[in-house]
Amino acid sequence: MTEKNKKEEEKKEVQLEEKLVVEEVKEAAKKAELKEEAEKKKEEKEPVKEEKSAEVPKEEKKREERAAIAYIFSSSNNTMVHITDMAGNTLARVTGGMITKHSRLKSNPTTAMFAAKKAAERARDLGITSLYIRSRAKTGSPGFGPGGHAAVKTLSKEGFRIISLLDTTRVPRGGPKKKGGKRGRRV
Repeated sequence: MTEKNKKEEEKKEVQLEEKLVVEEVKEAAKKAELKEEAEKKKEEKEPVKEEKSAEVPKEEKKREERAAIAYIFSSSNNTMVHITDMAGNTLARVTGGMITKHSRLKSNPTTAMFAAKKAAERARDLGITSLYIRSRAKTGSPGFGPGGHAAVKTLSKEGFRIISLLDTTRVPRGGPKKKGGKRGRRV
């Protein structure tokens, strides 16, 4: 088998796994809805008890908060949004190159926004409600690429609760030899 065939098979396996996880989440949601309907029917059958307990305010059930980690890598050439659960298992990974055909637009803020939307959609389907965001730029660069801030902003607009935002850009301490030769780049 060639490498292409292997990669295609791996992609198919990953897609099947994602479908299975989505189906499990949907089944869990259906079960929860059925339980709620059953409780409502029980409450309708017993109206006398409701009147007595109406004086005491009822606590609404809060939806269980599920956190995940969103890794955003933005360079001058591309933007990557990678959402994992707390154990590090990938839930969604979308890059600028998956959104646009043009190589020059991969780092564009608009493309980064669409990449973040697509990743957020997949994560929300799996029940994620809050995010720890870790944004990273190219090692040694002075700042993020053009799509970094757009991706963070989009994730917050998609309805996720942002718990923390951390800059995890690597900083070289001395590091390897820089390009340019002994006397530097001659212009």
